[in-house]
Amino acid sequence: MIAFDPLSTNERVRVVDLHPKLGDLRQESIDGLRRSQKALPCKYFYDALGARLFEAITELPEYYPTRTELRIMSQAVHEMADSIGTHATLVEFGSGVGLKTQKLLDALIDPSGCVLIDISRAALEASAHQLAGRYEDMEVIGVCADYTQALRLPRPHRPSARTVAFFPGSTIGNFTRDEAVRFLGRVSELVGQGGGLLVGIDRKKDTKAIEDAYNDSLGVTAAFNLNILRRLNQIGANFDLTQFRHHAPYVEREGRIEMRLVSERDQMVRLGDVQIALSAGEHIVTEHSHKYDLDQFEDMAQAAGFRLTKQWSDERDWFSVCLLEVD
Repeated sequence: MIAFDPLSTNERVRVVDLHPKLGDLRQESIDGLRRSQKALPCKYFYDALGARLFEAITELPEYYPTRTELRIMSQAVHEMADSIGTHATLVEFGSGVGLKTQKLLDALIDPSGCVLIDISRAALEASAHQLAGRYEDMEVIGVCADYTQALRLPRPHRPSARTVAFFPGSTIGNFTRDEAVRFLGRVSELVGQGGGLLVGIDRKKDTKAIEDAYNDSLGVTAAFNLNILRRLNQIGANFDLTQFRHHAPYVEREGRIEMRLVSERDQMVRLGDVQIALSAGEHIVTEHSHKYDLDQFEDMAQAAGFRLTKQWSDERDWFSVCLLEVD
């Protein structure tokens, strides 16, 4: 049995700032709009309005991923916790205060600590103190970093039996296949020998069910998508939002939804000193959301140094939470 010494409140909360390089919305957008297939970086969806719109999307009847994953976790979280084991360090890619993270932490048996990785120091500090208040025997470490880049984890004060990362929400689907394998490879190095990753994946299914989830009848997803143009207008662009429409088709050959903004007419838009020409019907890709079958995802995991050891799915096999482990 591992004996732990109690930690003081100050010892239970740490924030480590790795000073991540912040993105340049204007330059990254200009670079994307100059490509033959115009694109905008989806990481800039989430300003204050974008975050509120996304929360609204998760409540829509058509949008199945969030509630399906939550249902899976509600039904299987104790099995997940048993598979992770006692005295584990949980690593969460994000601010860590979401319902899914709290469900997992509630079920874990005497975790040695929780490490949150997020690019926003302010969000980390608030979240770390919030979690420390909720879990009074657990150390919480916030790491201000870009989790898509290589990094080293600080270790909790208490001994840890293993390190397991948590990446819910099917966010891995926003990466291309090669990007996803590289990300999984970095995670396998991060958690180390005997470590693991609990990750949510959206499964391949009927095309209509997928497309309905990203083209809702109330137009909330459309507002979320168009919000990136509003953000660009705040830094000197002149997009007329009424001249773009949201469209999110499922591209079968790529196995993904493509979020698009379609130009309604021939037009010239300005971003800073740069002029961008758009033809009527031409689209800008703002996000990918890949869907997987289990064999495909298992191949990706193996290419990154993981093996798929367990998975939990809903009754329709629309969504899965997978446990990957490093041998």
